[in-house]
Amino acid sequence: MARLGPGDTLRILLIAEREGLREQIGQILNQYAGDHRLFWVAQAELAGKRAEDLLPHLILVDDGLSGAATPTVVKQLVALAPGAAVLVMVDEHGMGVARQAVLSGARGFVIKPLVAEEFWSTIYQLLVQAQNSNEEKTTDSNNGRVIVFVGPKGGTGRTMITVNSAISLHQQTGQSVVLIDADFSAPALDVVLNLDADRDISLLLARIARLDRELVESVLMHHSSGLRVLLAPPPGYVSLEMSLPQIDQIIACLREMYDWVLVDLGLPLDENNFAFLDSADRIVMTVLPEMVCLRNTRLMLDQMHGRGYPDDKVWVVLNRATINGGISKRDIEDRLHMRIRHTVPDDQPLVSFSVNRGVPLVVSNERSAVAKAVRELAEQFVDDHTAKTPPSDTDPVSVNLLQRVFRRFGSVNA
Repeated sequence: MARLGPGDTLRILLIAEREGLREQIGQILNQYAGDHRLFWVAQAELAGKRAEDLLPHLILVDDGLSGAATPTVVKQLVALAPGAAVLVMVDEHGMGVARQAVLSGARGFVIKPLVAEEFWSTIYQLLVQAQNSNEEKTTDSNNGRVIVFVGPKGGTGRTMITVNSAISLHQQTGQSVVLIDADFSAPALDVVLNLDADRDISLLLARIARLDRELVESVLMHHSSGLRVLLAPPPGYVSLEMSLPQIDQIIACLREMYDWVLVDLGLPLDENNFAFLDSADRIVMTVLPEMVCLRNTRLMLDQMHGRGYPDDKVWVVLNRATINGGISKRDIEDRLHMRIRHTVPDDQPLVSFSVNRGVPLVVSNERSAVAKAVRELAEQFVDDHTAKTPPSDTDPVSVNLLQRVFRRFGSVNA
């Protein structure tokens, strides 16, 4: 089943013609489930596309669909959304249909008319079993570190710091690093790294239900420094339809494949961009020593605090700290009520020259003050990761998640 992450809402897709059944299931979920969303499709022929776009954790299929055999619908859903658990609802004379549906890939079935506690108990058992299975897989697999770089406005040096931090991490640790260009309105990684932009994230979105290592590797660009890069579509791309579950799945896949996942995140901070921020172990906010930038920084920090991010998740990095006429580090900290984690000196001519050549500073001018400062920032990332407390046998994230999603644990299992 699709893994429920710490910021996830339980997504349930209902395939049923009768609105009365939708209302009944909605009432049961409101009574027993915690943080969830119920999506409804009344036509069987639309079910596959909706499941592929939504990537639900659970799919409920009614056996009363006109012109569609339930086992056939189940088989299609399992193929298009293999991470979802499929549960079939049949009437008391439909045991043959139920058996065929299970053979087609359904995880189980329930008998109509639905009895609230029995129905929810079946759902609960399915989800808990799948969650436990996913946690075992996660324990055995690589669990990379996600760092998202964001700026409160354009021109803060966010991309420069992201790219050079990524290369520095790879040089210092010898570990695998992947870069994601998530500035979909003004992508830049292909230019900054001098890459041919012939493959990008849209290729993954088109096959998101079949996402695996082989597919991801075929889409990633290879940089001479050893980085792997997931590019954004070129400027002027007609449309990039991306859902929150799709972002979650791509990040989760890259986290399993690579030791470090660095994201160059653009503006504005809409729900899709917050999906990247939610996934982050650390958020690096690049700021400039100027009033407009600081005002926007304060607004962005307020957004993040409103989202529930702890203070230590967000690192403020002051770029161009030595620029003539700039606001001092101490004054900035007083205005933001936050500690500046690191400073990068000003050398705009050298940075511009590096960007225009498509060769990062830590490669072309490794002895420069800017390159030295970025390497020191990368060292802080490594030290921060090393200092993390190893997870206990009972992962509090998983416990809190189950408590949040399964509100009525006691009443179901009493």
